[in-house]
Amino acid sequence: MTKLLVPVDGSESSQRAAEYVRGLAKRGPPLEIELLNVQIPVVSGNIRRFVTQAMIDDYQRLESEDALNPAKRMLEQGGVPYKATMLVGHTAETIADYARKNGCEGIVMGTRGMGPMKNLVLGSVATQVIHAADVPVTLVR
Repeated sequence: MTKLLVPVDGSESSQRAAEYVRGLAKRGPPLEIELLNVQIPVVSGNIRRFVTQAMIDDYQRLESEDALNPAKRMLEQGGVPYKATMLVGHTAETIADYARKNGCEGIVMGTRGMGPMKNLVLGSVATQVIHAADVPVTLVR
């Protein structure tokens, strides 16, 4: 069984990646789908003076649930089993590390479709994942 990692952030582009994987699961051999949402760490000392770690954890959990729910619903409606995980860290590094540690054979993720000049200047999570990952990365527009 092929294990695919699908990072989601709640955007339309990550939803299209989930749709793509749902289509793969219906057409081909059985797939093991891992949905992953990565929350950015809160490291500012100033913020920590006003909120507790528990408050930050709750906020990140709720944000992650909001990001994961559309992809979860889509896969459930298609009868495609999945596992959903939330992690905190640098987005691209966390995605590549998760794929490596969990034996994922590929990563399928959305791209916002920015042109090559924007990617050159700003960089993008998708571009960073391509460089950091040890497995093939399929980008879905």
